[in-house]
Amino acid sequence: MTTLITRAELSAAIGAGTVTVVDALGGDYHAKRHLPGALPLAPPEVDAKAAERLPDKNAAIVTYCSNPACPNSGQVADRLTALGYTDVRKYAEGIEDWVEAGLPTEP
Repeated sequence: MTTLITRAELSAAIGAGTVTVVDALGGDYHAKRHLPGALPLAPPEVDAKAAERLPDKNAAIVTYCSNPACPNSGQVADRLTALGYTDVRKYAEGIEDWVEAGLPTEP
């Protein structure tokens, strides 16, 4: 099971520039709104695009999707781990929690 990260921990890591954030919703959802600096990578794209978008397999990576009921962030995190990424965590509460907390997003 993927290690979880809290909103406060993720916010601090984004602010410090020490994490790569992955939007597991991708597509139109990503285009509309995403966490600061997040890269789009939906579950069907992981095998084809992970190496290009995430070249450092030892980098800190956090996946997220919409909310705890959304399976995408876990699916992407599990697949990245299977592909050899060593520091993958999941922000289970997702973008809905982030927005409700008043934290910034990007279009």
